[in-house]
Amino acid sequence: MSTTKKQRRLRRAIKTRAHIRGLGVARLTVHRTPKHIYAQVTTEAGARVIAAASTVQEKVREGLKATGNVAAAKAVGRAIAEKARAAGVSKVAFDRSGFQFHGRVKALAEAAREAGLEF
Repeated sequence: MSTTKKQRRLRRAIKTRAHIRGLGVARLTVHRTPKHIYAQVTTEAGARVIAAASTVQEKVREGLKATGNVAAAKAVGRAIAEKARAAGVSKVAFDRSGFQFHGRVKALAEAAREAGLEF
C-alpha cells in the first residue's frame, strides 16, 4: 500500500521537529492550505501558544485581494512577528511542517525575519 502525500509530508515534519526540540527555543510553526496560511509561535515544549496569525483573521486579511497567495503569506509573516515580539519572543526555530521551503512558506519566513524575528 502506498503512502499518501500528507503522510509523506508528516514524516518529513517529524525529523525537523526532533531537531527543534533539542534547540530549546520557541517554535514558529506554519501550516498552509490552498485557501489560507496559518502561523503560530509556541513555547519550547509546545505546551502554550504565545502568538498566532492567519489569513482567516480580519486584521490580517485587510487590504488583500486573496488569501492563498504570496502577498497574504507576507502579511501573516509580518503579523506573527509583531505579535511574538510584543509577547517578548525574538528568537524562534522555524518549523515548516514538512512543506517545501518555497513560495508561500518562504514568503512568510522572509517577512517574519524582516519584521524582527530571528531564526
